[in-house]
Amino acid sequence: MHLAYPAVLAALLFCTGLYGVLARRNAILVLMSVELMLNAVNLNLVAFDVWLRDTLHAGQALTLFTIAIAAAEIGIGLAIVLMVYRNRGTSDVDRLRDTVEGNEPAPNNQSEVTA
Repeated sequence: MHLAYPAVLAALLFCTGLYGVLARRNAILVLMSVELMLNAVNLNLVAFDVWLRDTLHAGQALTLFTIAIAAAEIGIGLAIVLMVYRNRGTSDVDRLRDTVEGNEPAPNNQSEVTA
C-alpha cells in the first residue's frame, strides 16, 4: 500500500474537522470536529509508522496516547458543555463568548489599590 492513500484520507478528515470547528455554532458539533481532526492525526501516525517500518512502533504508541487524551478531552468537554447548557439554556458558541453574567463594565476604583 502506498503512503499517499492514508495521507490523502487523513488530509480530507482533517479539513472536514477544521471546517466543522470554524463553521459550526453548536459546542457539541465543535467537539466532534476536534475529534475528527485528532483521528486524522492518528491515521497519519500509524501510516507513517508502517511506512517507515519502525521497530519500536513509536507511531502506534503515540496513537494510543492520543486516543487516551482525546477520550479525556471529550469527557471533560462534554461535562462543561452540559453544565453551560443547564445554566444558560443554549450551547451556541457565539452566545457563550461572554461568560460574565451581566454585561456591565467593571468598576474602576483607584482608591482600593494599596501600595
